[in-house]
Amino acid sequence: MENARDGIAGFRLTEHTWITEVGNWIDAIAPDGRRAGALLFDPRVAGLPGVRDRVVAAVLTDQRLVLGGLGGLIPVADVVAAGEQVWLLTAQAVSPTLSDLLNADAVDAGGAASVLAETAQTLLALHAAGVAHGSLHPGTVVIAADGGALLSERGLSDAIRGQASPPARDAESWAALARGLAASVRDAPGAVELFERAAATATTHGLAAARDTVLSGRGALPGGMVSRDGLAQAARGRSAFAQPPVRALPYPPEPVDEGDIVTLLRVPGRSPAPYGGPAESSAAMRFGPGVETRQDRAETTAERMWREGREEQTVRGGRAVRASRARRRRTVLAAALFAVVMAGAILAWLKLGGGGPELAVASVDVAGPRKPQGCDSAVVITGTIVTNGGTGEIQYEWRKNLDKEVVRRTLRTTADQTSYQVPLRWALKGRSTVKATATLRVLSPGPVRTDKASFTYKC
Repeated sequence: MENARDGIAGFRLTEHTWITEVGNWIDAIAPDGRRAGALLFDPRVAGLPGVRDRVVAAVLTDQRLVLGGLGGLIPVADVVAAGEQVWLLTAQAVSPTLSDLLNADAVDAGGAASVLAETAQTLLALHAAGVAHGSLHPGTVVIAADGGALLSERGLSDAIRGQASPPARDAESWAALARGLAASVRDAPGAVELFERAAATATTHGLAAARDTVLSGRGALPGGMVSRDGLAQAARGRSAFAQPPVRALPYPPEPVDEGDIVTLLRVPGRSPAPYGGPAESSAAMRFGPGVETRQDRAETTAERMWREGREEQTVRGGRAVRASRARRRRTVLAAALFAVVMAGAILAWLKLGGGGPELAVASVDVAGPRKPQGCDSAVVITGTIVTNGGTGEIQYEWRKNLDKEVVRRTLRTTADQTSYQVPLRWALKGRSTVKATATLRVLSPGPVRTDKASFTYKC
């Protein structure tokens, strides 16, 4: 795979790519050599009426907030169109995410507390500015090299669906994040209790109170402090894959004819900041082979795209139009990969008028502690429910083999998330040696799915 030789608008694409709810992310190298990110929207989504304008509006809002001093967001460098493709380019790396570090078991209790405090503060600042994130989950929390937590994809899910999420949805998502982090640090019972209490506070008293709960309860954390150090070390250890392959590559890369690449952010009457500094003109800028730029005059292609909300429809004749279209239809391997994987989901989404597929449970998994638990233990059993991305309610229950208690709960799903953690806290007391088994049963939507995990209690 030669992704490192491919690029978009001066950004070199690396071999590390992953799919999220809004598109296909690729680790990239910015024109000045810094780590960055590139998000390719699926053409079926980007071509829907109004989506392009709403994405641009969300990005312009973010740029104004960042220029106004709001921290905690991944800064967007540009949004560009290359034929049918629409790309979002960031001025900072978008990996590793909190999800990456959780999967690698690289998040300690102090780092988890830091993530919760920083994401809550960023969400509060967004709400004060009159906007919401709309899609908070571990995959949209980026861990920077200094261990800081930055939010990506702000407003993009809402822009695609043509909706505006209320702040209460962010609070619910933050509470789910807190519960998931509690399950990930089950070896620190004090942190588990603190994060679960913060989650409950977020849904009853709001994010400010939840943030204060985390910070005031730092004494329950190992070492008694909120710390980024572990996150920073983990993030730096996972950043190598974002660099180009070891083989020598020229920089700038060999010129590639990418067709007409047009920025969507610099439109008539607006002056957002482009990558690397403040805007000097409201005129559109066009990127061509070798990423050379020039100032276009009035009624440029970018202006027509902004005014008409679609790709250039100028009629050209004969062989020239066929050659131009052929250039615009060239895609990088990442685009093909994304189209293959996401085509089925997008078609279902379109058929239902943007409302998403009917909720279905794809899998259930339960994990418990591997080591024997000692006297008077409080054990956290982690259940993971994976859905197809549909919106609705999941009815599930926990059963424990050592007593007759049945814990029944309801999980409300959202269209921007497919994986949910549903932890069970099980307190055991007394002198005995027993095998404890917790069983998770998803009752609806059917069919019923079940998984279980066991551990030894020895006192």
